This record gives sequence, structure tokens and C-alpha cells, in this order.
Amino acid sequence: MATIDITDETFESVVSQDGIVLLDCWAEWCGPCQRFGPIFEKVSEAHPDMVFAKLDTEANQGIAAALQIQSIPTLMIFRDGIMVFREAGALPAPALEDLIGQVQALDMEDVRRQIAEQQNNQ
Repeated sequence: MATIDITDETFESVVSQDGIVLLDCWAEWCGPCQRFGPIFEKVSEAHPDMVFAKLDTEANQGIAAALQIQSIPTLMIFRDGIMVFREAGALPAPALEDLIGQVQALDMEDVRRQIAEQQNNQ
């Protein structure tokens, strides 16, 4: 699957769906973003069962601010509507593939239990 562009308006509906959604937060002027973009696109082709989305932080400053994006590129991964990974910096393809494998292997029931425990402790 090719990558899709998301906006302030479409962000919530894209990341809250079931399954795995990878989100590349980028800007046109960002050198590391320009180098990571083709890697993100190529890896997306090997995973048609996942959503690979791109958020232009310059064109969508509202959601970029709400997400507190301070460095780009920032990669976020959501699974079943829950953010399970967030990190700034470009990744090489093998590292991105490894990360996808780790997200696929997550026990989401355990993740939900941990979130519930954290919320109960606050």
C-alpha cells in the first residue's frame, strides 16, 4: 500500500482504526525527513495490511502542536487506536522492519491492562 497523507481533519479517524498505523511526521525543508521518506514508502509496499500515513507538520500545524512534535522526522505507531511507539529521528529500513515486527508481536490485552493500571494510579 502506498502512503496516505493525513491532515488535521483526518488524523483522528486514521489513527483510531483497528490494526497498525505508522505515522511519519515530516516537513519539506527537513533533510532527514527527505532521506527517511523513500525508506518509509518502500517499507509500506511490503506491508499492504498496515496503514502508512504522512503528516506534513507545516501544512497541519494544529495537529502537530497537539501532538507536541518538536523534532522531525517523528515516527509514531498506533495499534488498535493506541500509540505504542513514538520517537524522533530517521530509521534505516532494517530498523523500521524490526520495529514493525515488535509492534505486531505486542500482546494488546497486556498493553490495555497496563494503560488501565496507570490511569487508576493517577
